[in-house]
Amino acid sequence: MNHILDIQYSLNPPLCFDLHVPHAVAPAAPMIIFVHGGAWRAEDKSHWHSLGQRLASAAACPVLVPNYRLTPSNPTPDNQFQHPGHAEDILQFLNFVTSGTWSGIDSESTKFDPTGRGLYLLGHSAGAHILSSIFLDSSNVTPSLTPPAALLRLTKGFALSEGIYDIDQLLNRFPSYRGWFIAAAFGDRVSYEDVSTTRMVLRQRDAAVGEGLRWLIIHSKGDTLVDQAQSDGMYEHLGALYGEEKDKYV
Repeated sequence: MNHILDIQYSLNPPLCFDLHVPHAVAPAAPMIIFVHGGAWRAEDKSHWHSLGQRLASAAACPVLVPNYRLTPSNPTPDNQFQHPGHAEDILQFLNFVTSGTWSGIDSESTKFDPTGRGLYLLGHSAGAHILSSIFLDSSNVTPSLTPPAALLRLTKGFALSEGIYDIDQLLNRFPSYRGWFIAAAFGDRVSYEDVSTTRMVLRQRDAAVGEGLRWLIIHSKGDTLVDQAQSDGMYEHLGALYGEEKDKYV
C-alpha cells in the first residue's frame, strides 16, 4: 500500500487530499472518495488515514480523502465561512481529479493515473450533506454547486452514513445545534428548508451522462449525535424521486 499525503488541489494550501493506492491497482478500478463530517467546523483528512488505508485494501481500489475549508468555531464578520463554501471546495476537488487537470502520480514507488476512472463517493454526517447538495439539484439556491456533465458521467454511486439532510428537522430534535454549529455554518434564520437536501430534486441527466446515480443510505443505531430520522427521511425522499425505479437506485 502506498500513501501520498497532502496533494494540493488548489492554490489555497489547506485544500489538499491524501491518496491511498494498493499495490498493482487495476487500470479500470474506480476511485473511492471519502468526505468527512464534523459539523462543517471540525475534523481533518488526517483523522481518517486508517479508514482510507482499510478501504483501499478491502476494495483493491484507490481511496482519496480531501480536506475542505471549515467554519470557524468562533466566527466573526472577518473570518466567517458558510455554506455553500464547504461544498464548493469539494466540487473543486472532484473536478480536479476527474477533468484532466491532475495527471496522477508517476514516481518510482507509485504509479497512478486517474483518467477515466469511475467514482464512488462516501460521505459521513456533514459530508453526506455536502455530496447530496452537489449531486441533487440545488441550482435555484446554490448554482455554484452545479457539477459538469463529465463529473456526473464518471460518478457511479454514493454511500452516505449518519447524514444530515433536513436541517429544520434536525433543529426540532436537537435545538442546541443552532447555536453550536448550524447558525455559524448556514446563517441564523427561521428556516433552512432551501438548503435541506430532502427538498432537492434529481438533476437532469442527458443521454451523454448515462444512467442515474445509485444511493446507499446508512445509519448506525449507536449514533447519538444525528438521529435515524435524518436517514429515514432521505431514503424516503430519494425513493419518491426515483419512483418505480427506486429499487434500482436507492
